[in-house]
Amino acid sequence: MRLNELADRPGARRAQRRIGRGIGSGKGKTAGRGHKGAKARSGAAINGFEGGQMPIYRRLPKRGFYNLFRKVPEIVNLGRLQQAIDAGKIDTSKAISIDALRTAGLIGRAKDGVRLLAKGDVKAKINIEVSGASKAAVEAVEKAGGSVTVLAPKPAKKTKEQSKKAKAGDNANVEGKAAKTAKSEDTADSESDADSDVNDGEESEG
Repeated sequence: MRLNELADRPGARRAQRRIGRGIGSGKGKTAGRGHKGAKARSGAAINGFEGGQMPIYRRLPKRGFYNLFRKVPEIVNLGRLQQAIDAGKIDTSKAISIDALRTAGLIGRAKDGVRLLAKGDVKAKINIEVSGASKAAVEAVEKAGGSVTVLAPKPAKKTKEQSKKAKAGDNANVEGKAAKTAKSEDTADSESDADSDVNDGEESEG
């Protein structure tokens, strides 16, 4: 057997049928599309179309709820954490931060934080900082002589509309304070004018 003698089994590779190449080819004229109709046109895509009747995906009732604002934290189990420590990917002499977990390859981006779970066993004494942890995981880490620090959640970013409303409210507060100050000054001036008028009247009487 030589390299130039290697070949696929008979029938493993078949040439693609060329459509629209004459009536004798068996796929000429209409090229297998039939006569007229939506599927005979270019660009036809009719997934879910059932001839005009109400399609099945609209006949069936809706169930459940999909929350667009849900938080999906990265999961780190104690067993995987211990494996990374044994492999020398994590230094237990320092506090294990989220960045350290990412460097060790235990998590990805961690957009919504990291949650520590109790699957597996941990033997090393560790001080770990995570966004959340199960009660069993905290107990297991403390039993091994370590500690778990739960970080405070980051404040949510304000939308453009919220920032505009807050700015408008601040401007209104400033204008209100300025109006109150001006009003108090006017009141003080009027009182001083009234006192001077009274004094002038007393001097004229005397």
